[in-house]
Amino acid sequence: MRKAGQAVLVLWAAFTASYVLLQLLPGDAILIKFQNPELGLSPEQIAEIREYYGADGPAAYLHTLLGFLRGDLGYSIDTGTPVVERLAEALPETAKLAGLGFALAIVLAVAIAFASDHRLLAWLREVPSLFVAVPVFWVGILLIQVFSFRLKLVPVIGGSELQQLLLPVLTLAVPIAAPIAQVLARGIDHVSTQPFVQVVAAKGASRRWILWRHVARNAMLPTLTMAGLTFGELIAGSVVTETVFGRNGVGRLTEQAVSAQDTPVLLAVVVLAATVFVLVNLIVDLLFPILDPRLR
Repeated sequence: MRKAGQAVLVLWAAFTASYVLLQLLPGDAILIKFQNPELGLSPEQIAEIREYYGADGPAAYLHTLLGFLRGDLGYSIDTGTPVVERLAEALPETAKLAGLGFALAIVLAVAIAFASDHRLLAWLREVPSLFVAVPVFWVGILLIQVFSFRLKLVPVIGGSELQQLLLPVLTLAVPIAAPIAQVLARGIDHVSTQPFVQVVAAKGASRRWILWRHVARNAMLPTLTMAGLTFGELIAGSVVTETVFGRNGVGRLTEQAVSAQDTPVLLAVVVLAATVFVLVNLIVDLLFPILDPRLR
């Protein structure tokens, strides 16, 4: 219950901070869109439009907050359609990309961490630092250059669904895999020095058997926490990834909303990302007692 209360506070803080910052943006999205002489709108009509979108008045914050609590996210200034509909159209593509990217990131992190435990492959410990240092957009452009233009393996335009997802998923997975691999590798090193590992080794167990049967389970606990933290970054990472690859998802929707100063859409995207982050970390907190016998 305490964690749930903290989650509510985090969501409220994310909403409030985003609302205030969006109101401080230079320019006025409604005036940019509607104060065009060709539209022939009078100042009174523009004022009515501002009232319709809830852009003015001291009660605008409370009105918007209550709307979010009811599931009413307002209307897009750019298109005039409900924000809920725009998110519903974009969310499935982002969910597919984020899910596959997170799964691939876990596979990459586990492969790097366990392979680097071998003496001859210890140099793999430096790979996560490289992944963290490389910008996401640069990874996407590099993959396009290599696999599409050089090797001709993945078409830039067209292709199957698998081909269209391959490079964006890899681009999204690379930066997420880095911190997970680092934490897992350090966890393996720490657990390997524990007395129970020496006892099992003294009984004649092989290094591989000890690694997979004893070390891995205990090293996975801090890794689970890191995985929950990085999962919340998927929507942020999808903004760059979907823009580079021209995919229509929440990331592309965010990029378009920034260009049009569509504050209702931007506010909804921030709250959506915060909600995903909070829910995933709540699930991680619930899984800890199941995975760690000491907490049962």
